[in-house]
Amino acid sequence: MKIRVQLFASYREAVGKEWIEQELPAGARVQDLLESVGSRHGLSLSPGRTLVARNLEYVGAETLLEEGDELVLLPPLSGGA
Repeated sequence: MKIRVQLFASYREAVGKEWIEQELPAGARVQDLLESVGSRHGLSLSPGRTLVARNLEYVGAETLLEEGDELVLLPPLSGGA
């Protein structure tokens, strides 16, 4: 199945694109997507640090993915006052 992934901030800079498509087998979960994208693009995408939204709703690593899903990957935020 094809999943469309939008990358933000340092992830976008590292990959050089705002959007990528990732092919995954049926029954794949968010964790599988993070591992696949991380491996393919040399990124460290851990579920505890990377925020993931699926179709505009934040989801966890065990969430099942479906054909045509759009995911957003947000790197950890830092800073403060």
